[in-house]
Amino acid sequence: MKAKIDAPLVPVILSGGSGTRLWPMSREATPKQFLPLVTELSLLQETLQRARSVGGFVQRPLIVCNEAHRFLVAEQARAIAVEPQAIVLEPAGRNTAPAVAAGALLAQQSSATDPLLLVLPADHVILDAAAFADAVKVAVKAALAGHLVTFGIVPDRPETGYGYIARGADLGGWYA
Repeated sequence: MKAKIDAPLVPVILSGGSGTRLWPMSREATPKQFLPLVTELSLLQETLQRARSVGGFVQRPLIVCNEAHRFLVAEQARAIAVEPQAIVLEPAGRNTAPAVAAGALLAQQSSATDPLLLVLPADHVILDAAAFADAVKVAVKAALAGHLVTFGIVPDRPETGYGYIARGADLGGWYA
């Protein structure tokens, strides 16, 4: 069952990267988000499909990428019939916060109302698209109640490379 979202929702797809984490497969010219690692689609295309499957978008997705990847991003989106609202070009990678800020500013300029953003890294693997869509539906309720929402998974081992989210009280399917 597809989750339906009644709130305006703008996907902001973060497609930066330098191609160093999955070497030798991933290279500077083709970081991992442009590779078909799980299915015949690249991770970027999977992310665009996943965002589209949530439904309820008032605007098309915004994709933030390195200037050197602009044509690759456009071609991969076109190949799966996704027409981005815009492809935002970073002259240099500056990590997540500036990329999200650029996407948020553009989304705000392009909308008559204060947009609700769904920020998605283009290199994540999420195998259960229906569960993801349901999680987004719950997240929208929390965001509309004025909360900043983050998604997390229960870790199966300690990992110093990632941060941890301390889950608080259950607030109706989402947690403080």
